[in-house]
Amino acid sequence: MTNKSVKKKNLIWALVALVAVVAIFAGVYFATRPDTAAGAKHITVTVVHKDATERVVEIDLSTLESTVALPHLPSNTRTVREVAGMHIDQVVIGSCTNGRISDLRIAAQILKGRKVADKVRFLVVPASAEIYRQALEEGILRTVMEAGAIVMNPNCSVCWGSCQGVIGEGETLISTGTRNFKGRAGHPGSFVYLASAETVTASAILGEIATAGQLPPVEG
Repeated sequence: MTNKSVKKKNLIWALVALVAVVAIFAGVYFATRPDTAAGAKHITVTVVHKDATERVVEIDLSTLESTVALPHLPSNTRTVREVAGMHIDQVVIGSCTNGRISDLRIAAQILKGRKVADKVRFLVVPASAEIYRQALEEGILRTVMEAGAIVMNPNCSVCWGSCQGVIGEGETLISTGTRNFKGRAGHPGSFVYLASAETVTASAILGEIATAGQLPPVEG
């Protein structure tokens, strides 16, 4: 899978998640199939209102950009382009929802042949023992470790802010976690940005918030 196809699939999932949040607050339900749309140029979302009326929304995928949630609310979003270059101290791929095997595969694909930036701690935390074993069997854990990442045992890690990987005062984390409230990942004076597996992996390599499109080609 190329970086371009990974980016498109990542954007599709981010879009579906955003529509889901909007739907919940608007009192509507929706149905779509993001897993079948990775090669598509458009995605169709059917919104079903409580009164049983339906509305079909067509979205042009070429107009989408990767986004990141800024401190200290998941809803405080910007495009990655708007905050590119922001210094980071730590990167985490994990949490109960975003330490999936698909997230780990994306990380391994981008990291292969590359190295984590100096002075950046990159923690990879599979969401479950089953995912850990699968990642081990597929060679994913070896790939990310060779790049300089640290593989942790399956746990909540920094997302909960009370176990492995908590950050200190003044430190900045970019994570695939689900929350970035003040003090959520450690010290109340720390800063947490939330993004996709693709974005956080690219950021780990460049040592700053970045997109995979900013990465130089792998040599050889």
